[in-house]
This record gives sequence, C-alpha cells and structure tokens, in this order.
Amino acid sequence: MEEKIRISWDVVDRCRQAARSITDDIMVHIHENTTTTVERTVLRLMGIEGSDEQGIPLANVMVEQINNSGLLGDGVAFWLGNAMQATDEGPQKIAEQVGRGEFALPDLPRQEPAIVRQKVAEVAERGLERIKKKRAERESLMKELPPGPQPWLYVIVATGNIYEDVKQARAAVEKGADIIAVIRSTAQSLLDYVPYGPTTEGFGGTYATQENFRIMREALDDGGREAGRYIQLVNYSSGLCMPEIAAMGAVERLDMMLNDSMYGILFRDINMKRTFIDQHFSRMINAVAGITINTGEDNYLTTTDALDEAHTVLASQFINESLGFKSGLKTQQMGLGHAFEIDPDLEDGFLFEIAQAQLIRQIFPHAPIKYMPPTKYITGDIFRAHLINGMFNLAGVMTGQGIQLLGMLTEAIHTPFVQDRALSIENARYIFNNARDLQDEIMFVPYGRIQQRADEVLLKAASMLESITEKGLMQAIEDGMFANISRPQEGGKGLDGLVKKGEEYYNPFSDMFKEELSIHE
Repeated sequence: MEEKIRISWDVVDRCRQAARSITDDIMVHIHENTTTTVERTVLRLMGIEGSDEQGIPLANVMVEQINNSGLLGDGVAFWLGNAMQATDEGPQKIAEQVGRGEFALPDLPRQEPAIVRQKVAEVAERGLERIKKKRAERESLMKELPPGPQPWLYVIVATGNIYEDVKQARAAVEKGADIIAVIRSTAQSLLDYVPYGPTTEGFGGTYATQENFRIMREALDDGGREAGRYIQLVNYSSGLCMPEIAAMGAVERLDMMLNDSMYGILFRDINMKRTFIDQHFSRMINAVAGITINTGEDNYLTTTDALDEAHTVLASQFINESLGFKSGLKTQQMGLGHAFEIDPDLEDGFLFEIAQAQLIRQIFPHAPIKYMPPTKYITGDIFRAHLINGMFNLAGVMTGQGIQLLGMLTEAIHTPFVQDRALSIENARYIFNNARDLQDEIMFVPYGRIQQRADEVLLKAASMLESITEKGLMQAIEDGMFANISRPQEGGKGLDGLVKKGEEYYNPFSDMFKEELSIHE
C-alpha cells in the first residue's frame, strides 16, 4: 500500500514489541486456567445439543455437575470420554441420560486415561472436520459469487424476531448491502447459557441461537444468489458465552463475529480473568473456521473524547492484533475497529478523522478494517445526521476502509425502519461510486495538520503501551486506561466460572486447533 502519510515504523515496532510483551503476560494466565464456558464449548463441538426438561442446555448441566464436584480442572472432555468408555454410549446419548438424572458423570469409575483420550480424540476429529467442511463451503460460494468491492456495506437488523429479521435483511440485500449483522437481544451477553431454537421475542435485538443462525444463513444464501454476490452474516461472539457462540457460528457458516478482547470487560462488566481465557479459545475457533473477527475499539470513543483519546484506540488495536496472532488468526481475519466520532462542531475535525483513519489503514494494510459510523453527536435532526453520515462514507472510501457499518439518519430517534436503511445504503453507494478511486489520487502535505495529527496519535499509543508493559494489562484496565472505565480484577460477572487447570487437564480441541493453525508457543 502506497504511503499517503509518513509512518514512523520504528515507533510502530515499539508498539508491536510492547503489545507482545503485554499479551505474553496474559497468555500465562490463559494457559493456567479454563472456564465453564470453554468446557461447555468443548461439549458443543463434540456434537452435544439440546436441553433437559427444565430447558437448561445439556452442556450446562454436564459442566455444572462436574464443576460442583471440584473436578472440572481435569477438563470436561476427560469426564465425557470416561463415560463413553464406561457405558459404551456416544456423547449425545450420555448427555441425555445425564440430563434425565440417570447418573452423574463424576460417579462413574475412572477408566484408563490413555483409552479415554483416544475415544475423545476420535469424536473431536469429527467436530473439527465439520468446521473445516463449512469453511470449504464458504470459500466455494465466494468463488462462485464474489462479494462486492470494499468498503463493504454493513447494515444491522434488530427486530427481536428472527423471521422479521430475515425480511429486513433480504430487503437490505436488494438495496445493495454486502453484510448483515443480527443484533443480539439486550443483555444476552450476560446470560451464562445459550438459548435453543428459533426465537421471536427478543428485546432490542434477536437472541443468538444456533437455529437462528441457520435460518438467517439460509435466507442470505438465497438472497445472495438472487443478487449475484455472496452476502456475509455477522453475529456476536462476546459476553459470558463467547466461545460457545463462536462454535455455533463455525458450524452454521457465519462469516464475521464481533470478538473483542476487552469489550465485555469494559462495557458489560464481565470479569477480565474469565474474559481473556474465553476470547482466546473463541478466536481459535474463529481462526479454524475462517471467520473474520471485528474488534470493538470504536466503543471507547462513546465514553471519551475522540480528539483526546484517539491513541487508546490504536493501542488497543495493537493488543487485539497480538492476542489474535496468539490464537492463530491471520491478519486478513482481523477487522480491527475504529469510529468516526469527532465532534462535528470542531474546526478541521474532518482532517483529524482522516488522519486517524489513514494511520490505521497504513499500519494494518492487510486487515479488513471495520469503520463505525457517528452516533455520539447524532441528534433528532435527520438532515444533519444524513450529512454527517455522508462525510463518514467519504472518509471511508478515501482511506480504503474494508468494512463500513452504515450510519442511520434516525439513529437518535428509533431502531431503523426499512426505509431508513435504504436511504443510508443509497447515501453510501452514491459516495463510494463517485469517489471509488479518490484514495489513489490523494497525497497529504508532508508537514500539514493531517501528518502532525497522525504522528501525535502514534507516539501517544507507543507511550501508553510501554507504560502498560510495566504494570500489566489487567492492572491497566483496573486503572481505567481504556475508555475511562475502571474494572476490578476480582470483580465483574462470571468470576465463579474461572477454573484452575489440573495436572492432567485435557482439551482435545485446543491441541488440534494449535496443530491446524500452526501455533507454536
């Protein structure tokens, strides 16, 4: 990529070196512990589905049973394999028997560990092959129906009813949308289980369930064939069930997942010690499945000032990148996030925004950068909002962003109607078409405002990252260094789901994913 602004690559190297040091420290914690969510995900990947008579997912029933016995440090895979060897039944049959209360997993006599592991590994291999098959399907469809040119037009649907979501999504595809994100029901990220089946009663969004994923994937495949291009589907691999939702997305062929390393900690008050473990395993699943993650740095600018805190966005992107590499993600799978949130009344604010967008684009040239629309300063004036969104679209195309989440002119009034979404798509398509090659025609003044702003943001990011290496990322979060939000290391939701690994801990997928992704530690 041709440099439009000069980048101090020695400073970038400082940032990446600091980020590696920061994330090396986090990886020590990840390797020493597991979580109830990771263990439930192992069961899901091994094909266990369904709920008991009370509607509790069988994966939850089994993990809770083992955890209450103080044995989860062995890994749920060991106890499932132990039951398979003892009963000569398959995983789903065992899960159903446990759900009916016919026996408890810890009560079965321990079998020979080597035999148990062999039995489990055979089932896990089938789970891995299922994910790889879905990835191959996506790649084949993308060759048959190539996606549209970047920036891809990304729009959301959020009716609460999956069947209504399908109607709105199909309408958006007809107008030109490239990516459909199904917003989750309010507070689903705080549920420590994943609902089953199709849902029609979400509030502010639609529940993320495997059946809902399947329904929307099928609808977008049909819509994509009619439109002549592959339509990408997005959901949210975040919250207390982060890796479980990644597993669901992998087997239902989702294309993108919101999957940030710190979002749940900062904005949902989920315990950081649990979150870092969950994000690592969820990203390994996404990496194997060929899913692109989207990070959430744009949210920092909703609680802080974009002019003063832009460097925190860049610092977080370096951390997300480093954690992504440690999970096996490729650069092309990292939709690093940022946002157009400069105060519109600020003189030369557009120049500052271009500096930030261009800086990020050049530092991460192969990542499909996700650019978020203005929300903080959007009011009930729909005409002003539409104009600001137009400026955002212009910034996106002239700096070569990869994923453009479209702003809605009614952002501050209500959940967008179909016609609001159509107007936003028309706005973006007009600007993207008329300025498609503008980025190739632009050079910036060597010592101008844009260059000076980019230099300032990069230097501040390096200083911030180097200060974090001294105290550690968890302490930095506790000190409120990101988004001006402080979270305690021993606080937040879900800490009781943190489990110390035993000496014989076994997770077959972790080992297989490392081999598949060539992760060397």
